[in-house]
Amino acid sequence: MRLRIALEWFINPDHLPFMAGIVSGAYEKAGIKVELIEPKEHYDGFEDLKEGNIDIHINEPLHLFEHHFESLRSLGCFFETQGGVMMRASSIPKLHTNQPIRITTPAANEVTNKIGFEILKRYANQEGFALDKERVEFVQTDFYHIKNMQEGDFDGAWLCFYNFEVIEAQYKNFEHLFISQEVSPYPNFSALEIMTTQETMHTKREAIAAFVETTTKMVNFLHKDPTMAQQIYYDYTGQTPDDLMDKIIIDTLPRFETSIEASPTRWQKLYAFLEELELVKLSPESYRRIWLKKKE
Repeated sequence: MRLRIALEWFINPDHLPFMAGIVSGAYEKAGIKVELIEPKEHYDGFEDLKEGNIDIHINEPLHLFEHHFESLRSLGCFFETQGGVMMRASSIPKLHTNQPIRITTPAANEVTNKIGFEILKRYANQEGFALDKERVEFVQTDFYHIKNMQEGDFDGAWLCFYNFEVIEAQYKNFEHLFISQEVSPYPNFSALEIMTTQETMHTKREAIAAFVETTTKMVNFLHKDPTMAQQIYYDYTGQTPDDLMDKIIIDTLPRFETSIEASPTRWQKLYAFLEELELVKLSPESYRRIWLKKKE
């Protein structure tokens, strides 16, 4: 049976278990044909999922709440890293003295800007200084955060992830401060959930179960053989191997979950955080249904 899977962004090492399942033939042996779809925009998968154009969508857990619809279901989290705002080291004094700063980001909108500023504000409060929202400008550019900060007049970058930007910054000796949930008091949401709908869980129950089981096997396979993981990535993407990508892949591998299961408790603090920011508001029943395995 075919499963059409829409990713959250372009294909990258975060999707290695899926690549492994395709390249190794493991999905095919499990009786499923997996098609990975790169979206034009970050949120395209939710509408396609709702309309039944795809079977599975991969995206961050906060969007389970932000783009919630009643039949949306979580199949579980398969990957988690640290995410946050990266500040150029030389711009940290500007941040601490509440001077105007410019932040590069691939997605500048009301929701992401509000979350990005909240991360900086909570860091400021913890460090004993104040930060005015009007002095933090989020500028929509692209995913080349380090390049943008090195070549442009940006003080920082938002929507950064440890296994990408921090590894690249270390590789390029770019001095920085990574403001993640480890240094700012907010719940982490830099993870990827496997999402589907109640209808798809019912009509393609066996295929969905085979997909989750096989993906879990691929995670364990990748954990045991990092060199093979690198080879699978380059084989699938057609990219030329390079040292930086090798390091990104090595850092990414241990972040894959060895058990993929929907959890109603895992993202409770995240939901409370988003509700506090007045970005989401679900009824207790709607929240509960996100994690249901069977049709009620």
